[in-house]
Amino acid sequence: MPMQGVCWFLCCRQGFSLLRREYGEKEEEESFELRNKDDLTPNGRGPTEVTVSQPTRTANGTNGHAISEVSAEMKNLIIDKSKMSPEEDPELLVKGWLFREVRGNWIKQRRYWFVLSQDSLDYYTGPEKGARRLGTLVLTNLCSVIWPDKQTYKETGYWSITVYGRKHCYRLFTKHFNEAVHWACAIQKIIDTKAPVETPTQLLIRDIEENKFNPEVVEHIYQHNPILKYTPGPLYAPLLPFPYGSPEHRYHSGKGYGSVREEAVKLFNCLQQLESAREPVPIIQGVLQTCLDLRPLRDEVYCQLVKQTSHTPNPYTAAHLRYWQLLTCMSCTFVPGPTILKYLRFHLKRVQSQSPESEMDNYASFISEALEKTKCRECVPSWEEIQMLMNRQEMLCTVHYPGPGSCQLYISSHTTANEVVRRMQEKLNLQDSKNTFALYEQNAVWEQPVSGGALIADILTSYSAKESESKSQLKLCFKLYCLLDMDSISVDSMEYFFLFEQCHEMVVRGQLPACEEDLQTLAALRLQCLMGDFSTHAPCPPLDELFPGPMLETRVLMSLTAPPGLPPCTVHALDCPETQRFPSGLLSGTLWSHTATSVHKQKVEQDLRLRSRLKEEATVVMASILERWKGLAGYSRLDSMAAYLTIARQWSGFGCTLYEVDFYISSTGNFSQKLWLGVAATSVSLYRQGEAEALESFPYGQICSYGVSDSNTFKITAGDRDLLFETTKLTEIMQLMNAYFSAIRLQRGKGEDADITRDHHLTPMPASALLELPSHPV
Repeated sequence: MPMQGVCWFLCCRQGFSLLRREYGEKEEEESFELRNKDDLTPNGRGPTEVTVSQPTRTANGTNGHAISEVSAEMKNLIIDKSKMSPEEDPELLVKGWLFREVRGNWIKQRRYWFVLSQDSLDYYTGPEKGARRLGTLVLTNLCSVIWPDKQTYKETGYWSITVYGRKHCYRLFTKHFNEAVHWACAIQKIIDTKAPVETPTQLLIRDIEENKFNPEVVEHIYQHNPILKYTPGPLYAPLLPFPYGSPEHRYHSGKGYGSVREEAVKLFNCLQQLESAREPVPIIQGVLQTCLDLRPLRDEVYCQLVKQTSHTPNPYTAAHLRYWQLLTCMSCTFVPGPTILKYLRFHLKRVQSQSPESEMDNYASFISEALEKTKCRECVPSWEEIQMLMNRQEMLCTVHYPGPGSCQLYISSHTTANEVVRRMQEKLNLQDSKNTFALYEQNAVWEQPVSGGALIADILTSYSAKESESKSQLKLCFKLYCLLDMDSISVDSMEYFFLFEQCHEMVVRGQLPACEEDLQTLAALRLQCLMGDFSTHAPCPPLDELFPGPMLETRVLMSLTAPPGLPPCTVHALDCPETQRFPSGLLSGTLWSHTATSVHKQKVEQDLRLRSRLKEEATVVMASILERWKGLAGYSRLDSMAAYLTIARQWSGFGCTLYEVDFYISSTGNFSQKLWLGVAATSVSLYRQGEAEALESFPYGQICSYGVSDSNTFKITAGDRDLLFETTKLTEIMQLMNAYFSAIRLQRGKGEDADITRDHHLTPMPASALLELPSHPV
């Protein structure tokens, strides 16, 4: 019996030695505690079976001759093959000659005999009996294979595969593609059969989860496993397992990242720098950016932060609270995996029970609430947001609405566009409106609706990058989205003012088909609404804020006469055959240069003439608008708005949203013309640009389906017709049509309240319904 106990102890000792060596830790620097068999839990493993201390060495200890390293690594993992020929190995799977890249003073390729077995990839001097084994790469679940690619073949003339192990990386070459694929498949198949490798941290997390209701056992685990507790020293290996040289590393290497394992160790060093950093925000942003780019590192950073906030020598110092501040930012940016999430929640509750009414307790409570709401972010939090999170505060966000008005709202990292819309409706007393509203991203020349589930914090963060590229300032604007019932809008309501302002935006953009007299009257009514009665001393807005600029330019271009004739030499050349237009000779280059100069000069003169005519025409139009403004004396602000909307509503398409599209006349897409696609509450219509009458209109009851057929083509199926439109506004059209269908379905009582500013699948209604809802993906 004593002999069996000794053997059991030695086997466990040997197994954990292999595990430690896998993660770069020296055997003499670790401490282990193995319980007696009688103390095992029902699952067969003691709660403190694996107890690993944090190494305190200053070097990795892996330097030395490659062959000696391989021998030590192989001794305990696979059988000793040094005394047998490669041909005699019963477990041999694949063998053959391959070139291996050898790095020395210069990179060169050498030819070796490679042998693949169930445990390793070995290479020898040759296939003969007694050949010397030169190296071994042990295959585990964490190894990875990079398959052959054409770029390497074009550069070298060889097909290449790369095999990554813990200590070695073999880059192998062959002239035959099928041979390279055969080796890659065989090696990957061996890797896939290996059991998953678990780190000591993972085993201890499992022990804590199994014994979380036994405080004494949990405390014993922490006390005897320094790897779970705060350390001032460096980390030499990740706390979680990561593949060696995975393909993701190649994808992100252009951003300056090393392998995921290397970045995990670097991140721990960044965490430790927080303690002494004068300004922690850049370090926090850097850690979050790395986690955004390298997704597997998110759980690793959570584990590192739990480690550094456990059993800290000075827990109430400002330096220690930096870890809690980073943990707060992480919890508002990324959601950990299920296993790490349980571990994190347990850690937070443990800290709260051990340090009640402390700053750590406050941070733990904030983080627990944040984890309930967090969605993975698209952007790293901004400088301002990180500072607010470090103090557990909310940000102030300015939301504009049509006209010069704006509201300021407090938002968190989890506030969505739908929440802001609801709060704005309450603030402006619009919650009872039958129409729907949405947030828009907007600047002087561009706007687009915001999806209902979008995080406001992400939008505000993206503004800093966009504003650096554009001179115009971006802002959030709260506007009417679906105009379902115009008749119910009260004249003295805020909603009526929204309708007036958004109608005027359409007029200025040239999207309200009307004659010039009506447009000038609308401009005069706009002035009366803004300025009151005419006065020579009143500051007058520029014409482009009152009158559609595209119409003015079109009229000037049509009024201009044809450009003057070409130079005589060019005119005569037009009558000549193509081969005689520019005869070869000494002066041919000079003649061409002279003609090009003349054409350029004519273009410059034409541009100057166009600008001059535009100024003249603008002066005439503005004078006519001012005359009409004088005739509106006595009109109140509401009278002006009512008169304005009365003229605008003469257009049958009033209330629709117009999108510029290329409409394919032929189903093959050979012929197209630029049209307006109008999306309204009851139908979808097609208009020629500038014309008031619709070419064709399709009520929603006739639309069978709609959706995106490729990257920039929108397809509507109405009856037996397929309508194809090429546009850059695919998402916006889809969102708006979804919103109208959802709103109509809600009004008819056929469904529950839905997110009307976000894409969702629409299921067909019964055939007896007046409105058949389409399934929009085509």
